[in-house]
Amino acid sequence: MYAIIQTGGKQYKVSPGDVVDLESLGEEANSVVQFDQVLTIGDGDSISIGEPHVAGASVSAEVVENRRGKKVIAFKMKRRKGYKRKVGHRQEQCRVRILEINKSGSAPAPAAASAPEAGAPEDEAAE
Repeated sequence: MYAIIQTGGKQYKVSPGDVVDLESLGEEANSVVQFDQVLTIGDGDSISIGEPHVAGASVSAEVVENRRGKKVIAFKMKRRKGYKRKVGHRQEQCRVRILEINKSGSAPAPAAASAPEAGAPEDEAAE
């Protein structure tokens, strides 16, 4: 099973268990994130293509680490004019591990476990 997701203005083909470097998400390490912009889901012979997104589909992933990418050097020079400019840039990245691909709108296990139970003592104390 695989999915094509869109995040940070780019598209990524992911499968459960894959480790992918994305643009920075602003999340802490070991937190779970949801990607709702799923463009395509492939499962064996069946392929679901969204218009533009697959309805109700999501991909859950765990943030492994936040890091910085490889340094890119931009160098400008005009010969015989004494003009040189050198600028470096390192992109902030987020490394994630894909946990599961949900075809329908079902929530992942960690989010469902945090829901409060019906008839909890909190309701009685509020009255």
